[in-house]
Amino acid sequence: MTTEILISNLDYCPGRRIVRHLGMVQGNTVRAKHVGKDLLASLKNIVGGELTGYTELLQESRTEATGRLLQAAQSIGANAVLNVRYQTTSIAQGAAEIMAYGTAVVLE
Repeated sequence: MTTEILISNLDYCPGRRIVRHLGMVQGNTVRAKHVGKDLLASLKNIVGGELTGYTELLQESRTEATGRLLQAAQSIGANAVLNVRYQTTSIAQGAAEIMAYGTAVVLE
């Protein structure tokens, strides 16, 4: 059974009261683009402009990390995750870890 979980970067939910604090939850992923895209990004770095391969990499990674965050929250009975933040770490050239974390709560 899948229930909708509210996700917010605020540390409270306007108009709703927190009835239970369940603690921190997180989701992460490590993703890399293939060598061809990495090579194109290196060439683009010389002439300037957006590195679309890396933009796509980070967007896909944020989506996956957020999904894992929500799964973790749902598994402990939360109906909301507040104060959500993202952190990016370079693991290797062309690979990055994205972590999404926040506070799982039950709202009335």
